[in-house]
Amino acid sequence: MSKNVRNLSFRKGLDDNLFENLAEAKAEGPALDRDALRNVADKYLIGNANVYGAATFYDFLNPEKSNKKVFTCAGSACMLAGTQHALHHTLEQHFEPSEIGEVYCLGRCYENSAFHYKGLNYSGDAASQLPQLKLGAVKVIEDHYRVGSLGAGLLTTNSPSAETCLQTLTKLLESDRDALLEEVSNSGLRGRGGAGFPLAIKLAGVKKELADHKYIVCNADEGDPGAFSDRYLLEQRAHLVNFGMAISGYISGAQEGVIYIRAEYPEAIEICEKAIESFNQLFPYQKSNGETVDFKLHVVKAQGAYICGEETALLSSLEGLRPEVRTRPPFPVQYGLFGKPTAVNNVETLANLYAILTIGGLAFKAIGTAKSSGTKLLSLDSHFNRPGLYEVDMGTPLSKAINELGGGMKELVKAYHIGGPLGGLVPVSKIDDLTIDFETFAANGFLLGHASILSIPARFPLVEYLEHLFAFTAHESCGKCFPCRIGSVRGKELLQKARTSDYKIDRTLFNDLIDTLEKGSLCALGGGLPLPVKNALHYFPEELGGYFK
Repeated sequence: MSKNVRNLSFRKGLDDNLFENLAEAKAEGPALDRDALRNVADKYLIGNANVYGAATFYDFLNPEKSNKKVFTCAGSACMLAGTQHALHHTLEQHFEPSEIGEVYCLGRCYENSAFHYKGLNYSGDAASQLPQLKLGAVKVIEDHYRVGSLGAGLLTTNSPSAETCLQTLTKLLESDRDALLEEVSNSGLRGRGGAGFPLAIKLAGVKKELADHKYIVCNADEGDPGAFSDRYLLEQRAHLVNFGMAISGYISGAQEGVIYIRAEYPEAIEICEKAIESFNQLFPYQKSNGETVDFKLHVVKAQGAYICGEETALLSSLEGLRPEVRTRPPFPVQYGLFGKPTAVNNVETLANLYAILTIGGLAFKAIGTAKSSGTKLLSLDSHFNRPGLYEVDMGTPLSKAINELGGGMKELVKAYHIGGPLGGLVPVSKIDDLTIDFETFAANGFLLGHASILSIPARFPLVEYLEHLFAFTAHESCGKCFPCRIGSVRGKELLQKARTSDYKIDRTLFNDLIDTLEKGSLCALGGGLPLPVKNALHYFPEELGGYFK
């Protein structure tokens, strides 16, 4: 069935794609229009159940949330900061309780008190301005976070202008594709989204496939609570991302590129939609040897689903299918968007291509460590004295980033959750043992991931935080595999019962549960959740031991 819908969706292509048609079925009102959905089904020659099942998966399309007028951030950073109870109380002065919903991370982790209203995000003291906002006051974008760097600063302090990116792209389109691919390979650039897979291998994989159509997809569905590095790049350095997309398309032979941006980043969507115009005007490009190079960039607005950060779920979403994780193989480079060869990379990965192809692959590789080259963006939350977005060379001591860039902490912290909800939970006692790179984190039983750094205050109960992680996973699970769908709910129930009563969790049962999640889940959502849980149990036995038997 999925293959049939995929093929039918491909007939219309990206300019009139099924997914955006599903979203438009809600555009004129608070709830999905059933007649509009039936029209979409007829247009694409697919069943009503397929259309309804796909559309209702998303937070911003789900009929159960159709009465919500404002959404508070339920992400980890806002929860740990303790700002949301007061925010909710303030919102209740302006909205009925039934009109207030929740969404996960809005990317305002540097100041918290975050909420989403009328398609825009707010944080800090913005709730005090609700009377004016309800009357239609125009929002002025003000980001109260620092941006800085230690080292090369390729994406922040030393990045090029949009005009320079276009000029460089024009020159590079005259270059040999294999030579450019070799530069990318020489750079050693590994994916910045979590898994750390080499970019050159993906591009080479798509390049060698014989197909009538190929795609480059930018995974800009940055849903990791605590991370706002992609948001920074999309809003402040969109030209670097567009450059990376276009040159990836040229190297691999792809004809189209898609930047799939989470709905929770409305400003980023607007900025990127404008930014792609100048890049699209460059194509079709006539090379001096007579060859015509064509590439078209698209921006697609997601509709609220953390699982779409998983590459195969993202591809299913773009196709208008329910965004469930696919089994692999085949991998996206062989069978990706609409069944065509596709390279899926995250925002920060693509943004690095400008530096690689201007300073050279080997020069880029000289930055950082032997196996973790280049730089890494760090998101520091509001518990730091200097919260913000910082860029460091790979291999920089974690303690240096915390103390020199972040300026230390506003209050006593017992652990840092680094790399998103599926990243490692690092006790403060381990900070001096870690450098910011893939290998050191892995060797110590952690995961660098997105490199967001969430601070867990000494006052905050770890059992409550672990319950929050299970609840997050349960809410965001695509539901395809049993371990994730059922195991996340069971873990939340066990921890909640132990936290709120005298109940003691059977440790053997709990170990079996997280082992099943780790080994049996189809993707890193269910499979990655056990890492921070095991870290917490290992490093904080005195605090957590009383909840188990």
